[in-house]
Amino acid sequence: MQAVLCGYYGMGNGGDEALLASLLQMLPAQVTPVVLSGNPQQTSDRYSVEAIPRKSASAVLSALRRSDAFIWGGGSLMQDASSTLNPLYYGGLMMLAQRMGLKTVAWAQGVGPLDQPFSRWLTRTALANCQGVSVRDRKSEALLSQWQQPCLLAPDPVWGLDSTPVEGLWDLPAPRVAVALRPHPDLTEQRLEVITQALVNFQKATGVCLVLVPFQPVKDRAIAQFIAERLTEQNSGPHPIYCLTQPQQLKGLFRGVEMTIGMRFHALVMSAAEGCRSFAISYDPKVEALAQSLSLPGWDLAANPRVLPPLPDQPQTLCKAWLDCYINGSALTPDQIQSQVDRAFMHKDLLAEALLD
Repeated sequence: MQAVLCGYYGMGNGGDEALLASLLQMLPAQVTPVVLSGNPQQTSDRYSVEAIPRKSASAVLSALRRSDAFIWGGGSLMQDASSTLNPLYYGGLMMLAQRMGLKTVAWAQGVGPLDQPFSRWLTRTALANCQGVSVRDRKSEALLSQWQQPCLLAPDPVWGLDSTPVEGLWDLPAPRVAVALRPHPDLTEQRLEVITQALVNFQKATGVCLVLVPFQPVKDRAIAQFIAERLTEQNSGPHPIYCLTQPQQLKGLFRGVEMTIGMRFHALVMSAAEGCRSFAISYDPKVEALAQSLSLPGWDLAANPRVLPPLPDQPQTLCKAWLDCYINGSALTPDQIQSQVDRAFMHKDLLAEALLD
């Protein structure tokens, strides 16, 4: 059996690369993957799979014609918050695959926000004709329940991704705290200044090594460099920037830190999975939902937050909360982590049932 894997792959985003690595790890041995990628050569070299350009209509159509299945490969693909084109691209490919008679699976999805009626119709129609549907959060499950669409709810598959050590990480001074921020309209220049000063204060108070982790370097590196420059000016302590391309190494990095301050969804997943204390800065409902499900402390950048309190505007307040998390906070227990991992592998069972039955 051959399956086309469709997601935000080959775009330099560590979280989506981790989803692809998790999918390949969980794919039944009888299934040969063909990956739609923004960088086919890189994807092919990194994972030893066939990869084709995700925006080449002829290449995608050819892959669908010679395949037996089509898989949405995890993440927030069907949402129109970042672009109304997302549901059109991913939903259009799913419905084309269904019209061509392929088995289709919506795997480990975070559905929404879907503000446009057309986006909601497209998503509902595509899901209704899938052989298997799994979601990674209760909000997505609730939406699909409203649509009377059966689905499996399980933790994000990256919980179950194998991790590998990061060369040189253990040579850095200990203890270490990871920082994984990303650009967003709600992370204004003023707010970034406040967060950066709070990190300076936090590092001076604790003596930790701050490990800056750009999950999508093309977007996140500028923020990491901005923070690094301010930390250097203040002479507050060591602050290496780690840009890792292998998902297993990216996850392994969190095994070598004591705590994570994260905006990136998968930074928080990896941190929790590797036994770190974690502090969330939410910019999206998926981060808010994760923080709520794991009882993580945190703040919300939104103007009208629903679950987490709003981001404070004083560095001293931020620093105090991080100090409390660092000194008094607790990571998930080994049993709690194993429970998340075991349940994440339910996504693997769904693939086998949908593709091989």
